[in-house]
Amino acid sequence: MSAAVGVEQPVAGERPRSKRRRRRWLSWTVVTLLASWAVIRAGGWEQGSFLTQLMTVTPYGAGLAALTALLSLLRRNRRAALAAALVCVAMVALVVPRTVSAEQPATRGASLRVLTVNLFGRGDAATVVDLVRRYDVEVFSALELTYAEAERLDAAGLKQLLPYRVLQAEWGATGSGIYSKHPVTKLTGLFTPIGHNMPAATVALPGGGEVQFVAVHPNPPLGRMEREWNAALRGLPPASPTAIRVLAGDFNASLDHRAFRDLLDRGYVDAADQLGKGLTPTWPNFRPMPPIISIDHVLADRRVAVRRVEVLDVPRTDHRGVFAELRLP
Repeated sequence: MSAAVGVEQPVAGERPRSKRRRRRWLSWTVVTLLASWAVIRAGGWEQGSFLTQLMTVTPYGAGLAALTALLSLLRRNRRAALAAALVCVAMVALVVPRTVSAEQPATRGASLRVLTVNLFGRGDAATVVDLVRRYDVEVFSALELTYAEAERLDAAGLKQLLPYRVLQAEWGATGSGIYSKHPVTKLTGLFTPIGHNMPAATVALPGGGEVQFVAVHPNPPLGRMEREWNAALRGLPPASPTAIRVLAGDFNASLDHRAFRDLLDRGYVDAADQLGKGLTPTWPNFRPMPPIISIDHVLADRRVAVRRVEVLDVPRTDHRGVFAELRLP
């Protein structure tokens, strides 16, 4: 039976062309979003909770841009492939310096061995004490320190290793504390903590030197807390020409955050970044899920030399610990 008169027949090749157009549109959409991401990161223009959190995974954005370039090339969309490749290069340029060790200042002062761990209120006390003993830790910044966790740490032997302390433990996640091998004096008026408890102390070192130490833990930049997080990082004390300061803890921030880089610009260096370990992730340390972002840090005065950094696993907490050996000026 012949086809009815006036019924349009499909044009050969129309559907493949439509599919190609959709693929090209998708490629260019992804490239545009990645390019916007790179521009915002490079300019430090993140605003609001979503963009602030997005900056944390910028190293993975570089990999996504490389994958987009490859897929675009396979689909013969050479312009999109080139654009994605350029975005990849830009993102790589932002993160690769963290894998290269920086030259350290010449220092002749005492060493200071620092450990920071977000304990999650239940970090394995025996492991923490073992790390303190193994690395001969002199100052320990303990975040999310509950009363029960403080008791478990002392029962496991921390009281003998680090007998001096300035503790602000709580029933929940807001607690923090500073444990020290050397005498400490609670430091007040240095700054106004915003978020969790952030005790500060002056550590009296053998030989007469001193270090001002702060246990850092702002709230994460989630939802409405993003403004509070920015204010907390802005409120941390800058480096001082008359004192050596060390800030250690869970900053809920990475080197891809403008607020964190602004803090470094106020006279600090990130210990892991100084030794080419700035991309080593510290959270979330759930097993079998590996950590993916770097938000736990030891910051030291620029005049301090960083000799060693280790990122350490602690059972029963979602954070990895950071150990840093510093040499003071």
